[in-house]
This record gives sequence, C-alpha cells and structure tokens, in this order.
Amino acid sequence: MQTVIIADTCSDLPFEYVKQHDIPLIRFTYNFKGNEYVDDFGQTISYKYFYNAMRDGETPTTSQVNVQTYAEAFRKYAAEEKSIIYLCFSSALSGSYNNALLARDLVMEEYPHADITVIDTKCASLGEGLIVYYAMEMLERGASKKEIINWVEQNKLKMHHWFTVEDLQYLKRSGRLSGTAAFIGNILDIKPVLHVDREGRLVPVLKVKGRKKSIRTLVEKMEEHIANPEQQVVAISHSDSEEDAQYVAELIRSKFPVKDIIINQIGPVIGSHSGPGTLAVFFLGELR
Repeated sequence: MQTVIIADTCSDLPFEYVKQHDIPLIRFTYNFKGNEYVDDFGQTISYKYFYNAMRDGETPTTSQVNVQTYAEAFRKYAAEEKSIIYLCFSSALSGSYNNALLARDLVMEEYPHADITVIDTKCASLGEGLIVYYAMEMLERGASKKEIINWVEQNKLKMHHWFTVEDLQYLKRSGRLSGTAAFIGNILDIKPVLHVDREGRLVPVLKVKGRKKSIRTLVEKMEEHIANPEQQVVAISHSDSEEDAQYVAELIRSKFPVKDIIINQIGPVIGSHSGPGTLAVFFLGELR
C-alpha cells in the first residue's frame, strides 16, 4: 500500500513547503473578531494582521479538531487503499489526538482492511513540523511505513522546544501563569524561558531579565542539548518577530555547523495562547 503522511496546521510549516511536498493537512480552527476561521497558514488572514489585532486587545480563541473532520480525512485515503500516518499535535496541549483515535476506529469499521496509524508527537509548532519534515524525507527516499513510524517514535521525545514570550499576559490567560506573577513579571521585565516536556506540556524552566537575555538563553539551551548539529536542519518559529528570529538564526550559524535553518511564523492556534512576540527554537538532542 502507498503510504501518505498527514500533518496538521499546528506544525507551523512554511506554506510553500507544504504545497511543494503535497502534504495533506488537518486544519485547526480559531475564533477571531467574532468569526470562525480555518487555519490556512496565513493565506486568509495575514500573521501580521492577526498579531497586531492581539496587540490592540483582540482575544482569539481556539477549539480542538472534531471527530468528523478527522474521519473525512482518513476515509478519503482508506477508500483509495492508501496507508496512513497522521502526525498529531501534542495530546497534552489539545484533545484533538483523542478525537483522531476515535475517528480512526470509526473509519476502520467502514474499511476493515484500512491501515491507519495515529501518532501523538508530543510536539508543537515547528517541533512538530520538524518531525513531519524528517518523516517526509524518509517517505520520499522510499522508506517503509514501519521504518518511518519507528524513527518518529524513537526521536519525537528528542525534539527539543525552547520558547520565550514578549508579554506574560497571554500565558496568564491560557492558565500557564498566575495573574500576580504575570503582573509583577511585566513590571520587572522578567521573561520566562519555557520548554516542552516528555508529556508534551509547555513548562516554564527559567526566568531571565530582558528580551535580549531571553533570546540568547534559547541559543544557550541549544548549546547544552543539541546532538550532531552538522546532520540537522533546525527551526525557529516566531509570532510577528522576524527581526528577532533572524538574530537567533545568526547566533545559531555562528555556533553550529547546521545543515539548514527553517524560519516560519507561529500560526493563529498556538499564537492565540502565546501571544505576539513569541520566539522558539527546535532541534534534536538527547531525550528531553
């Protein structure tokens, strides 16, 4: 059976890359200015417009992908007798993974010989995107479904995510930080450095003073944890902070002989919770 890799829009991959490799997408939705939108990688609503609206006080909300949306995607490829790998956004950050499992079981009742694998990547944003990137590389080189699944399962918890944010109020709103801590932190210009743990949760690790220090700390964490940088493509995602993202890329290139760096915007689903000014780096290292 021909294998197809399905991703979702929380992978924050560049739109051109998704088009070039013809990757089917499960599209998350978000509510913005009273209307529901499908995340389409900034094609309908530009990232800049979205984040400027948040800076002006707009409070977008998000929802998990329902069973029917997943079932429609899986059914299409099951009917074509294709083998499916769906690489899903972390189950610790969304209930969508559980809905994907329900949809898989539903479709397999209709198509008993269907071959559908749903993987909880325990990753988010371009951490998830890099898992998709490497899996697609393997698929296009002719790797078997089993080989791809084995690689993902062996490496997903080695995908490091290091984040910092510009404004603590967004973490407060999403329940990641108390109101008092956010208020005091903003007054004192305290910036948290966060990572994604083995459960796929976003966890504060450090508090540093000032934006520049928090940005440099991301690269310092990369120095501590990266493995075999010369063999890696690393990634940087940001929410309307292109200049800071380019600065991080320059720091990385000055320290590591990486193969390439992918830079892309954080989409509206994750960005609704982290806010404008979020900056993140992603790379493979030891077990996180």
